[in-house]
Amino acid sequence: MPVSAPGPVVPAAGPSDGGLTLLVIEDDPAGSLSMPELADMTVVAGKPVRIRTARNLTEAERLLTHDVQCILLDLALPAGDPAGGDPDAPRDELETLRRVLRLAPRHAVLALTSENDAERAAEAVRVGAQDYLFRDELDGRVLSRAIRYAVERKRADLAQRQLTESRLRAQENARLERGLLPHPLLAGSGLRFAARYRPGRSRALLGGDFYDTVRTPDGTVHAMIGDVCGHGPDEAALGAELRIAWRALTLAGLHGAELLGVLQEVLEHERADEEIFATLCTLDIAPDGHSAALHLAGHPAPLLARPGEPPCLLPQDDGGPALGLLPSARWPRLEVALGDAWSLLMYTDGLIEGRVGGPEGGARRLGQEGMIEMIARQMKEGLSGEELLDAAVTEVRALNGEELTDDLAVLLLDRLGG
Repeated sequence: MPVSAPGPVVPAAGPSDGGLTLLVIEDDPAGSLSMPELADMTVVAGKPVRIRTARNLTEAERLLTHDVQCILLDLALPAGDPAGGDPDAPRDELETLRRVLRLAPRHAVLALTSENDAERAAEAVRVGAQDYLFRDELDGRVLSRAIRYAVERKRADLAQRQLTESRLRAQENARLERGLLPHPLLAGSGLRFAARYRPGRSRALLGGDFYDTVRTPDGTVHAMIGDVCGHGPDEAALGAELRIAWRALTLAGLHGAELLGVLQEVLEHERADEEIFATLCTLDIAPDGHSAALHLAGHPAPLLARPGEPPCLLPQDDGGPALGLLPSARWPRLEVALGDAWSLLMYTDGLIEGRVGGPEGGARRLGQEGMIEMIARQMKEGLSGEELLDAAVTEVRALNGEELTDDLAVLLLDRLGG
C-alpha cells in the first residue's frame, strides 16, 4: 500500500526577535575568530546576530539549540575531542566536518580555513558545507554576507530535497497502487471487458472500491465488484486484500455463498474498526454465456442490456447483507437468464449517488433510475465498451459539478452472441 511519508523537513527556527544565532566551533579562544571585527558584527541583513563559541564537538552539541541557523567550523579543529579523547577519532581531514553535518543536518555550515588550503576548502563544499571562508580575508562584512547566503542556500537545499522526496514517494505509491489494480483473466471466454476506476481521494490511484474478473478451467466466468465503506488509505488497503482473496478463492474452486462467508472472515480479521463493512456483487456466468448466478451482499444489482430491449436491473430484492454486518449472514443465489447477446454493467454507488444539477442541485441524486435512463440513451446513440464507460463517467461528473467525492468503479462485460 501507499508508502508512509516522513515528517516535513523544517529549518531551524530563529530567535523570537527575528535575529540569527551563529555557532562558532574553533579550538583556540585567542585565535583569529576573536578579532574585533567579529565581535562587532551584530547585524546580518538588518537582523541582530548572536554569537556562541564552542571549542570542540561536545560543547557544540550542547550549544546547538533550536535557534541556531548557521555554524562556522574551523577546519583546523583537531580530529579528536580535547575534552577527554575520542576512541573513534576520525581518520580523514574532513571527518570533523562530516560529524558536524551529521550532528546538524538542517543547519547551514560555513567552513573556515587558510588561503593556502583552498583544495580542502573546495572539498568541504563537495562534502556538504554551504560555503567556505579564508581566515586572511575574514571581516565582519564578508562574514555577514557569507552567513546570509549560506542560510538561504541551505533553506533552498532543504526545500528541494523535500520536493524530491515527495515526488519519489508519489511515484512509489503510484507503482504500488497500479500493481494492486486487477488484470482480468478472460482468455477463451469470448467476452469483451472494459472498466473505469476513479478514487475519491485527491491524487490517489486506489480507493475502497474493487473489482475483478476471472475464467476458471470449466469455462465459467466469475465477475465481482465491491465497495469498502470509507475513503481513506486503510479502506483502499482492505479493498485490495478482499479482491486478491476473492481471486484466490475463486481459482481454488469456491463460489457463491461459501466464498462470501470466507471473504467476511477475511474482512473481520483485517479491518481496522469493527464498524467497517463492505458491499459485494458476484456473478458466475455459465460457460455457454446464456445464464448466470447472482449473489448480492448489500450491493446494487447490475444492469442488463439486450439488443432490442430497454436496459433493466437484475433482481435485487432477495440479496443478503453487506459483509461484516451479521456474523451468521446468508446470501441467496439468484438465477438470471441472460440470453444470446447482452451487456452487463456492474458498478459501485459512486456512479449513482452523485448529485444531479451540481452543487446547486440540492439533495437529489442520480440514482439507479437516472443511471438506467442515461445508459439507455448513450447505447441508443451507438456507444459501447470503453466509449460507453467514458461517456457515463463524464456525464455523472458533469451532473455532479465535475467533482465526485465518492470512489467510483464500473465494469462492463459484453457478449456479442453467436
